[in-house]
Amino acid sequence: MADASNHRDIEFPTPAAPGQEAILTPAARELIADLHRRFEPQRQALLAARRARQARLDAGGLPDFRADTRSIRESDWRVAPIPAALQDRRVEITGPVDRKMIINALNSGARVFMADFEDSTSPTWANLVEGQVNLRDAVAGSISFTAENGRHYALKPDAATVLMVRPRGWHLTEKHALVDGHRVSGGLFDLALFALHNAAALAARDRGPYFYLPKLEAMEEAALWDEVLAFLEVRLGLPIGAMKVTVLIETLPAVFEMDEILHALRARIVGLNCGRWDYIFSYIKTFRRHADRVLPDRSQVTMGSGFLSAYSQLLIRTCHRRGAFAMGGMAAQIPISGDPEANEKALARVRADKEREARNGHDGTWVAHPALIPVAQAVFDQHMRGPNNLAVAREDASAARDALIAPCGGSITREGFQANVDVCVRYLAAWLDGLGCVPINHLMEDAATAEISRAQLWQWLHLGDQVFEDGAAVDFAWFDAVLARVPQRLPESGLPGQSKIPEAMALLSELTRADELADFLTLPAYERI
Repeated sequence: MADASNHRDIEFPTPAAPGQEAILTPAARELIADLHRRFEPQRQALLAARRARQARLDAGGLPDFRADTRSIRESDWRVAPIPAALQDRRVEITGPVDRKMIINALNSGARVFMADFEDSTSPTWANLVEGQVNLRDAVAGSISFTAENGRHYALKPDAATVLMVRPRGWHLTEKHALVDGHRVSGGLFDLALFALHNAAALAARDRGPYFYLPKLEAMEEAALWDEVLAFLEVRLGLPIGAMKVTVLIETLPAVFEMDEILHALRARIVGLNCGRWDYIFSYIKTFRRHADRVLPDRSQVTMGSGFLSAYSQLLIRTCHRRGAFAMGGMAAQIPISGDPEANEKALARVRADKEREARNGHDGTWVAHPALIPVAQAVFDQHMRGPNNLAVAREDASAARDALIAPCGGSITREGFQANVDVCVRYLAAWLDGLGCVPINHLMEDAATAEISRAQLWQWLHLGDQVFEDGAAVDFAWFDAVLARVPQRLPESGLPGQSKIPEAMALLSELTRADELADFLTLPAYERI
């Protein structure tokens, strides 16, 4: 219904969710409408620039460093001083904005909890509104939760984990909020509501507010975020630069503009993060029409691979030159109960990954499960004697274009193909059912890892001449056979989104057979929730 109290044409054309009245106040509605009218034209222009860039790549072009911004890369400048609360970020945990997750994460002992409205939250209206309620209560210190089994959860009095929030990226909209008949930006919706309800309280405690910004592809996209944040600071009575951000470098175009992104946000940025899973997805999407850059099975694409190793080391060099932190990537493993040997092997892989990050000079890392926090912390405690690794210059890191886009070797296996199908179907089913973060095969899968699987299937099947390691062709007959047998490979009950399996199978088939690779899995899926 239209909001008559402030004469703004903003509508919420869906049944109200619990807590909606307290979150979507008249002030919130006015703020969302103002943000949409002020910034939507720029957002649309940036999305058009993305499409034009991808068209050049599809025609055979290759990404490279920009000639028009050489002076930014070559001149000496540094980002603004980093707040005390963010000086030590050696282990961060991430997860969706549900009530139990927020409590456990803030109690976990991690230095930072990133509450995620993007890749690990299915954007149902109830999830989004309740997520804002949950975060408001967490900031107020009043959040609690009682599970169906009677177990009670509440914040520890001494919980010191710093809260950061990831709004949705520029490409996503919020269909449940219309301004002048048009959907608002999902990212502006998330950011505005959290800031309106929590910025003053967090600023009073020198806790931000702090944000993670996802899916950027260019400095102009960073500059728009900076403009939005400055607008909010003025609107909410905060000093300019009070809102601090970390940017995820999780698209291939962005790795060629890291200096520029830091510069565009230099008054408020505190670091960059290696969003490794989305980065692999972006590599596949960027080179979707390049037969010479096809990647092997996802399990064979590791951070030791050429293009990923070059990217992470260049990120460290770039950040530390500018006085910003270089955060490592996600360890997606979750504990394997009932099999100590398998569990120890999984933890050994986590240790090795964090050893690589710490030795290379990262200032901290991500984990998906609280059980991994002590594992990652022990590694960084050993190799990072101070609060961060800013003194590690990494002048040896290559900034060569070819190193940043070199594909890794490996093969396409039938097992890897089947795993991609199964992950896509199981994740999509859960997502359509309202869950955005799903344990599958002892890994915490979110939209980023599902995107890798989905994009690989499309590329392997559409570029032609792709073969399995046994020499047989990768073709749609095999895809159809593997997809049809998904239900036989799943337990009869107990899976998240079990009832949505047929719909998920149909959507994966549709996306895989399409002549064009969809930009994001969540765009067509969003229209179904």
